[in-house]
Amino acid sequence: MLARRRCGGHDRSMTGISERAVVRRLNDRLAFGPAPSDLEAGVDATVRRLLGPTTDAAAAAIPAPTGLEPPAKAKKQDKGAGKPENRAGKGQNGAGKTPGEQMPGGETPGGEQSPGGERSPEGEKRDPAAKKAANRERAAQERKLTIWWLDRMVVSRTAGERLTWFWHGHFATSNQKVRNAAWMLAQNQTQRRLALGRFGDLAQAMIVDTAMIRWLDGQKNRKGSPNENLAREFMELFTLGIGHYQEVDVAQGARCLTGWVLREDAATFQRRRFDTGSKTVLGKTGDFGAKDFAQLTLAQPASAGFVIGRLWFRLVSATPPDAATVARLTAAYGSNRDVKSLLTAMVGEAGFRDPAASLVKQPVEWAVGLLRALGVRPGKLAEKEQTKLLAGLRGMGQLPYRPPSVGGWPAGASWLTTSAGVTRLQLAQWVAKKADLSIVDNATDRVQAVGALLGVDSWSERTRSALAGVKDPAQLTAVAACAPEYVVSG
Repeated sequence: MLARRRCGGHDRSMTGISERAVVRRLNDRLAFGPAPSDLEAGVDATVRRLLGPTTDAAAAAIPAPTGLEPPAKAKKQDKGAGKPENRAGKGQNGAGKTPGEQMPGGETPGGEQSPGGERSPEGEKRDPAAKKAANRERAAQERKLTIWWLDRMVVSRTAGERLTWFWHGHFATSNQKVRNAAWMLAQNQTQRRLALGRFGDLAQAMIVDTAMIRWLDGQKNRKGSPNENLAREFMELFTLGIGHYQEVDVAQGARCLTGWVLREDAATFQRRRFDTGSKTVLGKTGDFGAKDFAQLTLAQPASAGFVIGRLWFRLVSATPPDAATVARLTAAYGSNRDVKSLLTAMVGEAGFRDPAASLVKQPVEWAVGLLRALGVRPGKLAEKEQTKLLAGLRGMGQLPYRPPSVGGWPAGASWLTTSAGVTRLQLAQWVAKKADLSIVDNATDRVQAVGALLGVDSWSERTRSALAGVKDPAQLTAVAACAPEYVVSG
């Protein structure tokens, strides 16, 4: 017989996972792992901390980076830099970069292809030295932006930062092509502000977001010259899913999104470039604009299930919820499409307590959780140390602001490759050497102590045996951080 317990206004089925394990899972799934003493709180208190506050005071205390101006803006005296590179999508080659541009970790990016890649004749005219200087400045700005966000993640105390990370992967936009840290920051702040609010507000904001328009070629979509990228991906990946729209909806939707152009500071709407007149989208007819198009997709019956499924897959389990669970979650989501209400209901479902509902941590989630557990702040590291952190994340295949495609990052066993494992151990060793590990060093049972430090209740016999042979506290902590019990959120 299953014992049942009221928590957060919902019945929870006790299916074998302990109360402490539920608390750990809440911290893993709605945050970036537990901070010291978080596992001593009860389930109700943990839910209230994560989903109650409207702002995260600890994260908000870290000021946003300033001085994020496109390099071209500061180089107007140069003939080749006089025209803003981000205007109307110019300034990018096929992979959204110019030769010599560096990623935040300090390495020149490879040849990944961004959607709608272009070649810029303007870029070829610029002085090579000026181009290199501009690329270095872009890399420095993106680096500053990335460290700032990682710092927020480490100190965050609510679900807001974790959900901002989720929406970044959902509305995946890469600075590899956008090449404008200020635009990426603006998108990030919008996603944070709306992360736990109404999904409709977030979707409508994203469809006219400057970085998103640049990423999916929205500035090329003009009356008489349609570009369907944004309309297609908005329905397929952001709101409905494959099979819930027709090609005619893509074409008509693209007409709704015309008129938006890029200027130095932001995307702006120019009515003379807008395709006026009647459009028929998803069975509705009218003179629709961008936000109307967003609302039409959200009004489709498939939309609620799609959003619920995406959140469930990333925060609960790779096994989809059954029909009864979806029905309950849809009711919680409601006509207002309330994300916080949905998450509150989601963590109250029996499926959230299922022992089989384990998830492999994404590299950023794993690294931020380790930094948090060991008390290491990215923003307080020296520049060379920040470079090592970013290089480690890049080596594992995941950097904030750099999703590989509009589909976002992979999940599950995709992160458990041999090469990623080697990089994970190297990064764990580096982080452990930065931490105060006296609590482990002075413990009678060091294996148990390092488990408590990382928030792991118990080790398998195999893991315990392996850890018992490691004498150095830093190496022991690093090896423990790479054990299955920590790499996987159980």
